[in-house]
Amino acid sequence: MVDSLKFFIVAGEPSGDRIAGDLVRRLQSRLPLNLAGVGGDEMTALGLSPIFPMDDLSVMGLTDVIKRLPLLLWRVEQTAREIVRRVPDVVVLVDAQDFSKRVAKRARALGFKGPMILFGAPTVWARGPERAAKLQPLFDEVLAVLPFEPEVMARLGGPPTSYVGHPALKDVAVSSRRATGKIALLPGSRSGELRRHMPLLRILAERFMDHPGVEGFFIPTLPHLAEKMRTEVAGWPMPVEIGAVRAERAYHYGQTLMALSVAGTATLELALAKLPMILIYSMDAAQAAAYRRIGKPLVGLPNIIAGSAIVPEFVARSPNLEEIATAAVHLVENEEARQRQVAAFDELAKLMQSGAPDAPRQNPEDRILAHLPKFSAC
Repeated sequence: MVDSLKFFIVAGEPSGDRIAGDLVRRLQSRLPLNLAGVGGDEMTALGLSPIFPMDDLSVMGLTDVIKRLPLLLWRVEQTAREIVRRVPDVVVLVDAQDFSKRVAKRARALGFKGPMILFGAPTVWARGPERAAKLQPLFDEVLAVLPFEPEVMARLGGPPTSYVGHPALKDVAVSSRRATGKIALLPGSRSGELRRHMPLLRILAERFMDHPGVEGFFIPTLPHLAEKMRTEVAGWPMPVEIGAVRAERAYHYGQTLMALSVAGTATLELALAKLPMILIYSMDAAQAAAYRRIGKPLVGLPNIIAGSAIVPEFVARSPNLEEIATAAVHLVENEEARQRQVAAFDELAKLMQSGAPDAPRQNPEDRILAHLPKFSAC
């Protein structure tokens, strides 16, 4: 009989929770798991009892981090101590780069010597290339969700890195849509993102209330945010559907003409669903200063992977609503513009499915088990 794998995993935000959930399901299909760590809806549905609420870690921007810094530092210490106490066979820290690095460093300092994996490479290709080498003594391997990252990490002296794809690759792609449809509104999931973007999306949605090409509005969200979203849109001057069940999104997206989305993992999921979009992001002051300092790079994952602005981006301290509305109207009214995005998304999906020539896509569960000779035959 195969021993139970003592598996400690930490996801610090909803996108990481989805990645973690996919990995846990894959491992559970191979062998028994003794599961511990931190996660959200996806992970708790798989049997995890989080050592503290994942929402404690779901912060974005320097302002929000400073407000919650004492709690975050305590959660680092608490997580590291729990790793050392439980002595798991392997630790996987999903994204949440600053938190993950601090946990790994503290756990190593406290004496944990087992395999430690970082799932989600830091964006060393965009800023702070020196960060890659600093991960070398902390992590045995990095599992990348973008196909070009293994080459970048190797060039910069980071830990061994493998491309393992993204759970969104399993989503149903919608290949054709009607000439009219809904507009999907994606405001983000962190409290700071919701606070900054829901008012913007309301204003933009109002511009389309009487547009003949728009039949309504839809917000895909997470189960724990669904009631909050319903309460907020109840005061909007138009009805807005709230969809919190991921399995239903292919149906909704089949009725969706285009999306207005906050930058983040959601934009990759939209691209793989072949859904044309406009990308927006309202930064706090510290984010805006850093964005200007590093030369205002592309921030949307579809654009980063493609290496060009296939999706229009409006990223600023206070994004220009007139410019966004003009671009959105153009996308709604111009089928050729929508089809150009869809064609680019087709190429992106092919690259995501196969990986780069020098870093083909691998199964994440295989990479985890490769560090565990005792379980490698499972």
